[in-house]
Amino acid sequence: MAPEPPALSALTVSGALQAWSTAGFTIDGDALRLGSVRIRTAVTPGATGIVAWSLTGVDDGVVDGLLTLGADADPARDPIDHPNTATAIDHLVVASPDLDRTTEALTTIGVDLRRVRDAGRMEQRFFRIGAVVLELIGRPGAAGPGPATFWGLALTVADIDATAALLGDRLGPVTDAVQPGRRIATLRHEAVGVPVPVAFLSPPPPRPSPP
Repeated sequence: MAPEPPALSALTVSGALQAWSTAGFTIDGDALRLGSVRIRTAVTPGATGIVAWSLTGVDDGVVDGLLTLGADADPARDPIDHPNTATAIDHLVVASPDLDRTTEALTTIGVDLRRVRDAGRMEQRFFRIGAVVLELIGRPGAAGPGPATFWGLALTVADIDATAALLGDRLGPVTDAVQPGRRIATLRHEAVGVPVPVAFLSPPPPRPSPP
């Protein structure tokens, strides 16, 4: 039987976890839980934002510049209610100066490319890491030096209008998302002390029932 592909189990970010509560998140002990993924903080001199990810079935190491940690043993728990109605991480965004190089590094650890989208001056490559989509972005055909870097998060919320009402001017305007039937709004993350760019997405529309 083929091994299970890697799944995202945790993210390590810089800064103070308490800042996330200002954006409507519930802190659970020493972490913040979004679906099956934990967000925890660490002292990271000289580094800001997402500094590491934890993947199941992968040893500690560096994947094209992305600090990678093995998944911690963490028993399943009941879902957490967040005042901002966030339910899960929809996708994690990684930027790369060399899309082919980063894609090869991800494939080497068992994270396979699923889809490519041409967005003009930018190319998006999509992978699946458990329940979360990994979106790799960069310039088409570029082969520049430097590592891949974690960029930001898009989170699914149960009620984006409730999210907007709660956060007020801490949130940008709610607009139509690229994904059909969904709406999106961007957290003014620097204003609330969250070190990671965060967007909130309404849930995917229900799939039509088969005839």
